Amino acid sequence: MTSVPISSTHYVGRFAPSPTGPLHFGSLIAALASYLDAKAHNGTWLVRMEDIDAPRCIAGADKQILDCLAAHELIWDGKVRYQSAHLGDYDKVLAVLRSQQVLYACQCTRKQIKSTGGVYTGTCRELGLAESGNALRFKCDQPVTTFNDNLLGPVEITDPHALEDTVLRRRDGLHSYNLVVVADDIAQGVNHIVRGSDLLATTAAHLTLYRQLGEQPPAYAHIPVAATSSGRKLSKQNHARPLDNRHALNNLQQALTFLGFADIASNHTTTASLLSAAINAWQYNSVPKQHEIIVDGAESTYHNGPEI
Repeated sequence: MTSVPISSTHYVGRFAPSPTGPLHFGSLIAALASYLDAKAHNGTWLVRMEDIDAPRCIAGADKQILDCLAAHELIWDGKVRYQSAHLGDYDKVLAVLRSQQVLYACQCTRKQIKSTGGVYTGTCRELGLAESGNALRFKCDQPVTTFNDNLLGPVEITDPHALEDTVLRRRDGLHSYNLVVVADDIAQGVNHIVRGSDLLATTAAHLTLYRQLGEQPPAYAHIPVAATSSGRKLSKQNHARPLDNRHALNNLQQALTFLGFADIASNHTTTASLLSAAINAWQYNSVPKQHEIIVDGAESTYHNGPEI
């Protein structure tokens, strides 16, 4: 089992939203948990804009996100990193992997993969296709499937999608999330990651890349995600209602209650005093060890929109 213990070096955590829309209650939970964990360890808390998927990004959404964080007094350290400004860095990581002969071009479309069961089986591995116009995949011969999660404990990843040959550059030339998130965390010295359990399975791909690159992986903690119903997490795609910055204290109180700190949430009248108390009280033992928690629409800042 891969061990990712709390590092003895200075704690560096991060919150990495995509500027595809405003923050919602689910976003606040993730931001708050990562912020509290960093500050409880006297660490650095970074904010990174995951704007690698340019066609999905919305102009001005980054400023809206930063303004929202500031309104909730979740103040980040240092300069905000934008992935779109570091494309050359990702190409350098690809060059390293290419030199290790663990990359290959793939011409398969999502439709083709879906028609054969939905899990990619290495169809193009030995075809020797040109990279131009094709996706670039990582040969995942020995995926890292187990690790110790700081919240959940020992975890074993069995999802076949998480263990297949990972796409690191898409057919349209855009770098993939699985590549850039690892490259960014290495570049920024991130050694602790607190994020939603919807990303639990993809940790296998990330740990495998860390091992291939010879880098020390961060410690992970996967917190519950807010869901409007079982399997339907609160998200922009599911019409989550944007956070109202005018009610920052109430938003934080609800988020803390969700994370298991209801006793603290009800005893403060300012965001500053609430966050200070939450930092002092933060511990994983209080956070529910669940993959999702169904949120009551009458008590949270979300809109349960129509299925899409």
